[in-house]
This record gives sequence, C-alpha cells and structure tokens, in this order.
Amino acid sequence: MTTPAPNLDPQTTTELEAAAFRSLVAHLRERSDVQNIDLMNLAGFCRNCLSNWYREAAEARGIEISKDASREIIYGMPYAEWQKRNQREATAEQKAAFATNRPDH
Repeated sequence: MTTPAPNLDPQTTTELEAAAFRSLVAHLRERSDVQNIDLMNLAGFCRNCLSNWYREAAEARGIEISKDASREIIYGMPYAEWQKRNQREATAEQKAAFATNRPDH
C-alpha cells in the first residue's frame, strides 16, 4: 500500500508514482548492459519481474495482457529480440550468487 506524501491528493500521488515507473523503465532500456541476473543478484528483481507486476496490475483491473505483451512494454521491443541483442551467458559467479540469493525465483 502506498502512503501519499504530505499534502498530495491520491491522484497526484498516483501520477508521480507512474512518472517514476516510466523513468525506471526508460533507464533500464538505456542500460541494456546491465543483465537481468545482475539486477536479481543486487536488488532481488529484474525486468521480467517488472513485466509480471505490470501484467498482474492489469489483471487486477480486469485487463488481460499477455506475458509477451507485458515484456514488450518493459523491454521496448519483443523479449526475444532484446535477448538476441543484449543477453549474455551468465558467468559462474553470477549463477552462484543467484543460487544463493534467489533460489526460488
């Protein structure tokens, strides 16, 4: 649940949160050098998590969005294309950290 900043009405709070989300998505699109496994190991979420949260929020409002569509919203292109352009094989160290930090993800 979101706690609004002092003196902000709920609509303004939502608009500010949406703007911050758009900025995060834009930043992640620009930083394709940062791999999802790096995000998972450092922050416990990645671009795929964001796309899942987006899809779940839509579904909570009765809007059906496919997994592929929600990923394209976050990645700015089809996921397969992003993978082909940007995804590298995870190193042994990255895989070990992932196994330690997020074994159920």
